[in-house]
Amino acid sequence: MKIEVRAYEEKYLPEMIKIWNEVVEEGIAFPQEELLTDESGKQFFDAQTYSAAAVDTESGIVHGLYILHPNNIGRCGHICNASYAVSSESRGLHIGEKLVSDCLKQGKAHGFGVLQFNAVVATNIHARHLYERLGFTQLGTIPKGFRMKDGHYEDICPYYREL
Repeated sequence: MKIEVRAYEEKYLPEMIKIWNEVVEEGIAFPQEELLTDESGKQFFDAQTYSAAAVDTESGIVHGLYILHPNNIGRCGHICNASYAVSSESRGLHIGEKLVSDCLKQGKAHGFGVLQFNAVVATNIHARHLYERLGFTQLGTIPKGFRMKDGHYEDICPYYREL
């Protein structure tokens, strides 16, 4: 399998929506609770500064995705934010690392100076280790900042990295 991170195209939309919704339904990483439909998914991915898909170049299967967008406006508009999703069947194949690495390049190419993650769930150890390995710095901990699907609260850890 050869994975290539490519700019979002509408042909990837059904698989991207499926992967996004899978993470939302798991209820342990994304703050969103509403699932994307075909219509809302297209609007959502089109609205981002940059959306990308991790595609197997041989089969054409989408294994993951990311979205990149401003974290704030005005005097803080140079800070971007991103979200990453990998299908449950593809986890452990280092696709997340390819997504984050590409996102760092795209963030810089789109004029951002800092990539910040506002709410990495403390129990998301794999993501946290990846971010730290790629040079991100944890800014602290926000106690009980994330409501898990089952209703209990977990801490969140903001991270940042200069581009």
